[in-house]
Order: sequence, then C-alpha cells, then structure tokens
Amino acid sequence: MVSDDSRVPGDGRPWILIVEDGHEYHEAFTRFLGGEFRFMRVGNGHEALSALPGDFKLVFLDMCFDRVPDEALLGDVNALASSMNADWDRARRFVQENQGAFILAELRRHGCRLPVVMSHDFQDEPRRWRNLERLRRPLYFLPDNASPEEIQALLARLAGRA
Repeated sequence: MVSDDSRVPGDGRPWILIVEDGHEYHEAFTRFLGGEFRFMRVGNGHEALSALPGDFKLVFLDMCFDRVPDEALLGDVNALASSMNADWDRARRFVQENQGAFILAELRRHGCRLPVVMSHDFQDEPRRWRNLERLRRPLYFLPDNASPEEIQALLARLAGRA
C-alpha cells in the first residue's frame, strides 16, 4: 500500500521514497522530519519499482520484509530452496530477512541510480557491506539504533539540504 505526505505540492521539500513492510519509518520520519522532507511510503519491491523514477532525491530501504505476502517478495524462493536441500521454509525466511538486498538489486537493474539508505546493522557484517556498497552504489546504511540527528544529517546531505 502506498502512503504519501502530499499536504503542500511543490513546496520545495525534497521527496524521499520509503520502502518498508510496516509503517514505522514513514510515521516516525513524517513526525520528526516532515518539516524538512516529504515522504512517500511503499510496502514492497514491486510498489517501489512502480513509484520510480518519480521526483525523489533518495530511497530509504528497510532490510527485513516479514510482514508481506510471499507473492509480494522479490527473489526466486524456489530456486533458492533447491540450493538449500529443498528447504522451502528456510529459503522463504532468507528472502524475507534479506528482501532489502533483493529490492536494491532490482532497483539498480531497472536503472535507479538514486542514493539508497538501508536500515540494517551492517557494522556486524563489514564484508557483506563492502560487497553491497561496491556493487550497488550510491549506497549508505543507518543502523537500527541511529539517533534522529544521525538520520536527519544523512538524509539532508543526500537530498542536498546540508
């Protein structure tokens, strides 16, 4: 489902596309950063691809999508299950827990070159982060415990408002 903050069209605040399976980021960002940015929320990768190119300055992307129906997930769960000894449940969990990476790959494959900020604790996975960043630039991450000031500073810098 798509939600947006379209209170005042063309008011100069940059648009940020939020891709998440809940509403937590959209609600928090709108509440705390709504005076500086406008936000549009989509609930899965298919909706993100439909929303772009749009007039966005950047994409904020969650990693885990365990609240969407299986048919809304990007990635071939059946092929992955084949490589996991036909363990379909394990493959589905992997795709859910890493859906942000699948969405990011599709965004780049479809030509989206906007900066993407991923919400995930990559500091515990430095090798994985280096590989993702190398393959999917421009890419940034904010850990789940990032402060409002850290979030605001990064979004402002990437949206050209710093």
